[in-house]
Amino acid sequence: MNKECIQTIQLKFTEKFGKKPILVFSPGRINLIGEHTDYNNGFVFPAAIDKGIYLAIEKTEADFSTTIALDMNEQIEFKLNNLKPFKNGSWENYILGVVYEIQKKGKVISNFNIVFKGDIPNGAGLSSSAALENSIAFGLNELFNLKLTKQEMIFISQKAEHNFVGVKCGIMDQFASMFGRENEAILLDCKNLNTEYFEINFKEYDILLINTNVKHSLSESEYNERRAVCEKIADLLKVDSLREVSLNHLDIIKEKISPKEHQKATYVIEENNRVIDASKALKDKDLISFGKLLYESHSGLQHKYNVSCIELDFLIEKAKENKNILGARMMGGGFGGCTINIIKKESVKEFSSDVEKRFNQRFNSNCSFYSVKLSKGTHVIEV
Repeated sequence: MNKECIQTIQLKFTEKFGKKPILVFSPGRINLIGEHTDYNNGFVFPAAIDKGIYLAIEKTEADFSTTIALDMNEQIEFKLNNLKPFKNGSWENYILGVVYEIQKKGKVISNFNIVFKGDIPNGAGLSSSAALENSIAFGLNELFNLKLTKQEMIFISQKAEHNFVGVKCGIMDQFASMFGRENEAILLDCKNLNTEYFEINFKEYDILLINTNVKHSLSESEYNERRAVCEKIADLLKVDSLREVSLNHLDIIKEKISPKEHQKATYVIEENNRVIDASKALKDKDLISFGKLLYESHSGLQHKYNVSCIELDFLIEKAKENKNILGARMMGGGFGGCTINIIKKESVKEFSSDVEKRFNQRFNSNCSFYSVKLSKGTHVIEV
């Protein structure tokens, strides 16, 4: 836990509102493998991490609610009876969307104050949005004793992102953030939310994240366009999602879809299979096969789903050149963000130094490096 973040939000809340707040931590997440499969009812393999959103919350007697975002040094005030989205891309929509979806469920809340701060690197693809949404849902549930289950809360968070933020995301990010366990990853079936927890012990290897510190205009439209392609193909095959589709099925409708659409569907089907293969490799303690699957995942994201970028591809090429790295791939929605690397512990420092220099020479900008620990999901901070 980041003690500095906890002290900062607590102090700011007390100074501003004169009350002792409830404190909540909601983690970001990594995803070992299984990208863009969640909104296709497929399989994913995420884990909550020890970086996330720290939130202070308490009721107020004022006739409006206030939220202070310390990282942005911004503040909003709003009334609960007239909630509408702000302009696209505004952090405010994550807050308002969750409040709106809670009210839609018939839950009654009164005005409240919030102060929040995060230690998730900006734009890293570690799902700060889901962490923020979950922290709001969880905090309001605690504050007003709404008796929402964790499962109800993650669907509230997801709907907030769909309806107020405008991103038709799957459920993986919210689920991993809410249900994470220390030192464990989750094999999650997004069709029925069945889970299997895996203790993650890579022995002499560590998980190293490398952030490109770039975010090309993936934007919501690109993400939503890929989801629309997947839904179109599922409709043509008269199934609920690409989860039900094999590569042979695609041949049936080959004349009705473009080569690029065929390529994207192929990636999703293959990635689903890779997640299952990865879980078997971990059960068998076969880290070599697990690493190869990560490289295959990146290749599919790069060449078939077309969500990578030159900075991410550069980092993967450098990983492939290093015999002390078992596997690596881009992680998250794409067009920037992080790569995840399974690397020998004694090689982290040398590899990081070399890549930092080469990345700067190639792009005239800096990448960043993070080691993460697998964390407990969204919870109240006891102080």
